[in-house]
Amino acid sequence: MRVEYDREICIGMFQCVAEWDAFEEDQDAGKAVLADAEETEEDLFVREVPEGAELDAKFAARACPVDAIAIYDDDGEQLIP
Repeated sequence: MRVEYDREICIGMFQCVAEWDAFEEDQDAGKAVLADAEETEEDLFVREVPEGAELDAKFAARACPVDAIAIYDDDGEQLIP
């Protein structure tokens, strides 16, 4: 399972931070940061979801008010927008 985070879309509500510790607050930028992620395109960050963190990652994606976080299964099918 992997998570994709579009930092450009983020509006800095930080609800993802409360749901999964892989997200951190960047108060200076007013946006969340996805720790240990690789920037694959400008402002698009991707990382694998560690075993045992799947539920937290899904909660973080669902909590995002602007759908800046997407979750994909191992086959590349989008589970959460």
